[in-house]
Parts: sequence; C-alpha cells; structure tokens
Amino acid sequence: MSKIKVVLADDHELVRDGIKALLEDQSGIEVIDEASNGKEALEVINRNKPTVLIVDIRMPEMNGIEVVKEMSTNHKDVRTLVLSMHDSEEYVVQSIQAGADGYLLKGASKDEFIKALNKVASGGKYFTGDVSAIIMNNFVNGSSSTSETKKEPVQLPFKLTKREKQILSLVLELKNNKDIAEELEISKRTAEVHRFNLMKKLEVSNLKELTDKARDYHLI
Repeated sequence: MSKIKVVLADDHELVRDGIKALLEDQSGIEVIDEASNGKEALEVINRNKPTVLIVDIRMPEMNGIEVVKEMSTNHKDVRTLVLSMHDSEEYVVQSIQAGADGYLLKGASKDEFIKALNKVASGGKYFTGDVSAIIMNNFVNGSSSTSETKKEPVQLPFKLTKREKQILSLVLELKNNKDIAEELEISKRTAEVHRFNLMKKLEVSNLKELTDKARDYHLI
C-alpha cells in the first residue's frame, strides 16, 4: 500500500510541529510539506500533490473553508480533513458545503486523529461525534447544503463561547493567567489554553489588537 502523503496548513508553527511529530511515528504516513496560510497551502499543493490536506479554518490570506472550496473544484483528487478548535454549527456546515471530507476537533485523541486521517485518505468521510450531531440536526431540520448555498461567499463571524467571553473580559481587565485561573476556578494551564484559543479565534497577537477588536465588534 502506498504512503499517505500529507500537507499541513495551519498558521501556528507549534501546531504544525506537534502534528508532524505525531505523524512521524506512524508507518505509512509522510508529511511532505506545510503551509502557514491558505494561499501558501494552494501553492504547496500545486507543487506536491498530497493524498490529504489537513487544514485549519482560521488562517491569514485565505481561510481554511475557502481553501477546501478551491480544492473541491480544482484538486478533486486531494482529500481534505479540517482540523479545528471550532465546534460551532456554522463552521461545520460551511466546511461540509465547501466539500470537506472530514472535520475533527483539535481536542481529539491521537487514536481518533489517526483513524480520521486513514478514513479520509482511503476515500471515506470522517466527522467526529459532536460534528455528526450537528450534521444530523441540519438534515432533520431541512437545512442541508444546496448548490445555491455553496456559491455564497464564506463568512466567518466571531462566535465566542460563554467561557471565551469570560476570558476576554478578564484579559481586558489586565489580569494574567494565574489571576484568571483563580477567578474561574480552573487550572493555570487551562486558562493559558483558553487565552491562546481566544487570540487565535480573533486573529490578534497582542493586547492592543485584542482590545481594539473587542471594541469594534462589541464582543463584550
């Protein structure tokens, strides 16, 4: 059986490094290239035809859903697995409408990740449990994708969870991770993860950018 050739597209180098380290231990899987934004991902795929593109949603230049949409039109032989921290209905539905072959949350276990990758690479579909429930809910309610909705431009509005709003409010009060952890009765590590995810979701890199975006979009 030929190797599964993988391209990773995520704007965080640490995330890419973590995935590469995980996959390097798997026989039959090879990471052949990587990209830090959507446009770069398409350039990489044009040069090196992978079996599977593992792609994040929120990236600069071109978001992951737009990349998947382009893939389903011009690179139909390349399978796409969305690996995201977002479990919102909107992101899931838009990814599927764009043509994603799988959708997995970044909190998934190593075993589930490898299972999803192999399933997608072999021509199947893989959607993690929570995502499957969203798909079923949309099907039951008659809101499954249509050819018209596929043509609509993809919009990615910020949708913060209750916990993310709490974190945002405390960060804007200039509280550090230790203070946030104590106030919310969570571990410092959990506070750090929530803060990282919040900054990534809002596409900001410092407190000033976070403050400006929170004010401009009335997030709190």
